Amino acid sequence: MTWVVLIASGVLESVWATALGASDNLKRPKPTALFAVSLVLSMAGLAYAMTDIFVGTAYAVWVGIGAVLTVIVAVVRKKEVLSLGRAALLVVLIGCVIGLKVVS
Repeated sequence: MTWVVLIASGVLESVWATALGASDNLKRPKPTALFAVSLVLSMAGLAYAMTDIFVGTAYAVWVGIGAVLTVIVAVVRKKEVLSLGRAALLVVLIGCVIGLKVVS
């Protein structure tokens, strides 16, 4: 169950990072509210996951999921360009996140 919560928290990390970028320095109310709510939920989920998963592993998985999804959202929204090199590195990052789960 803690792994499911950790994965959901990683997804929420992507939500709050994307919302923070859209908030225009916390000046736009809706993205700012989404940022605040998703940040709190993401941190609470990470904290919960750390009760059963090693801190370093939980944090690395959380950051990895959030980073990959944030890049994917930015590419889909045409805010960033995905080069072959960046795509390859994201695949490696995903592999590392999966590897951390496998060896845990």
